[in-house]
Amino acid sequence: MFEDREDAARRLADALSAYRGRDPLVLAIPRGAVPMGRVLADELGGELDVVLVRKLGAPYQPELALGAIDEQGAVQWTPGLGPSAADPMWLEHEKITQLELMRARRQRYRKGRPAIDPAGRIVIVVDDGLATGSTMAAALLAIRARGPQRLICAVPVAARSSLARVRKLCDEVVCLETPEPFHAVSQVYRSFEQVDDEEVERVLAVDAPGDSARTPD
Repeated sequence: MFEDREDAARRLADALSAYRGRDPLVLAIPRGAVPMGRVLADELGGELDVVLVRKLGAPYQPELALGAIDEQGAVQWTPGLGPSAADPMWLEHEKITQLELMRARRQRYRKGRPAIDPAGRIVIVVDDGLATGSTMAAALLAIRARGPQRLICAVPVAARSSLARVRKLCDEVVCLETPEPFHAVSQVYRSFEQVDDEEVERVLAVDAPGDSARTPD
């Protein structure tokens, strides 16, 4: 059990100690993983940014992820579900909705500052856990397309099937717990409070002065 996300992030930092002092770029999946990303970046001596991907929820069951979409509109479908599980017109509307939300969040979180370029960097993509793995898969594929030197997926907990899915999309996976049976990401946290947009803004604002070396999307 982890006490909370911060505890999980400290343990992840220990597992990722090989990258300490190598200026890794930590990309957190909002919102829950952003405070974790802050801990990782500080512990490893790296930079922090967000990678924006959004779940495509099923009609009338939004917590069920049919897949996930990145900022460029690329979709990763959940195995066994995917586009056949929903009306095509509804899915198209859902994609547009999530793309608009990501654009708004990029503006809000970064205050107009460009994203940090992952090209040639050691990149650690962090989330607070993997259920279906669709969101992480979308994030990894989006970052892989931008040419990182090494791409690492880091999570405290994951379903074993999801872990196998994302392992093919990166150079390394660091996962601390794979409970069986897997019920939910929250099952390994004693405290799993929601993270709001204001907290994400506060966490990311710490790096605001260092934008001179960053390049636009």
